Amino acid sequence: MKTIADIRAWVVDDDDSIRWVLEKALQNAGVEVRSFSAPGPALDAFAIEQPDVLITDIRMPDMDGLEFARTIERLDSKVPVIIITAFSDLDSAVSAYQSGAFEYLPKPFDVDEAVSLVKRAVGQRVTGPSDAQPVPPSVSGIIGQAPAMQTVFRSIGRLSNSSMTVLITGESGTGKELVARALHDNSPRVQQTFVALNTTAIAAELLESELFGHERGAFTGADRMRIGRFEQADNGTLFLDEIGDMSVDLQSRLLRVLAEGEFYRVGGQQSIEVDVRIIAATNQDLEAAVAAGKFREDLFHRLNVVRVNTPPLRDRADDIPILMNHYLNKASEELGTEPCVLTSEAMILLRSFSWPGNVRQLVNAARRLTIIAPGSEVRAEDIPADLGGSASPELSSQGWTQALSQWAWRQFEAGGTDALLDIALPEFEAALIKVALQRAKGRKQDAAQLLGWGRNTLARKMKELNID
Repeated sequence: MKTIADIRAWVVDDDDSIRWVLEKALQNAGVEVRSFSAPGPALDAFAIEQPDVLITDIRMPDMDGLEFARTIERLDSKVPVIIITAFSDLDSAVSAYQSGAFEYLPKPFDVDEAVSLVKRAVGQRVTGPSDAQPVPPSVSGIIGQAPAMQTVFRSIGRLSNSSMTVLITGESGTGKELVARALHDNSPRVQQTFVALNTTAIAAELLESELFGHERGAFTGADRMRIGRFEQADNGTLFLDEIGDMSVDLQSRLLRVLAEGEFYRVGGQQSIEVDVRIIAATNQDLEAAVAAGKFREDLFHRLNVVRVNTPPLRDRADDIPILMNHYLNKASEELGTEPCVLTSEAMILLRSFSWPGNVRQLVNAARRLTIIAPGSEVRAEDIPADLGGSASPELSSQGWTQALSQWAWRQFEAGGTDALLDIALPEFEAALIKVALQRAKGRKQDAAQLLGWGRNTLARKMKELNID
């Protein structure tokens, strides 16, 4: 295994500043670096010597980074390639991995992360030429550039040539079915059927027949044979949403199919073999359900081969503007009106809102705003109170934090250069101290207890903040 001082890294990017940053970061880590402004000179040099790891941009004038990575893989499949790009969407992630990339790194990236990836990539060995299929057009509808979404994109990209079982977790409304469709659309089964079933949308007594089908006469009302979802999805993908709500008895039948690849229709005597990729999703804590005896542990381990977590919208606030603009345009198409545009003040309100219903709530909000806005411009006063609008929020557990978030966004929008915590913390502490002193009728010992401090800490804070 090479030491860090023995590593030779090449950087290929037409952006001088990116090359300079990577050069300095890698050199400071003891890595020997060689830079190229285009793939052509790098390929000429590659014919003479090879690096231990190669970093390349995805968009360059004479040859894009994906074709460059494929060329490098054909010449020497043992050289790991790290692809960096400012176009951090799902298609770019999938394309990067299907081009044989070791890792996909969206801009702006952390230089320490880039150095860490170079260290990990050294010694990486690929077993042979890529058998990747051409990347199909994305029909997933997944939008996002926030770091939390990049993790999802990486997972989909890494699984793009696989038919592994996947468990998707996340709150309601975070787009778990979109992720399931993207996994199918970028898999070897893309030409086969994708079948989705929400297990909570079917009555418990009918779910077994829905999954496995039934023979004629199997039960009252079964006047003909019916093919279930497993047979419909043969050679394709079956997406089981809200798997955590499935009954324990039905979990046993599902486990048998996963373990043996065969099942019986309800009322049937002949086993039916199927080749189905299972993608399951839940908004529940399945580990806790297993501990409580509500979910079979063996089935959990069968489903939890690879886990993908869809982040809540509050953890990807940077995506709110692009999501809102996208769905405002969609809503205008549905209604046949001019697309609405959000003012900066309206966007501040929406960005600071907690979005408990996640993307599903945002989609409905876009339709609602398109209807209620008096013109094509959505202003702050048009935002309803239940979306964090101009109506004063109650001082609930969310109200004051929402108001604080709005204040912070206004500071950013105003272009303030002072550190926000330097402004906010003294005001925050002073407000709490004054309320505690009022509540304690001026008794400092009692006020300190209300604040969770010692009396000396309170006295020091009062002196710092000039509180009499």
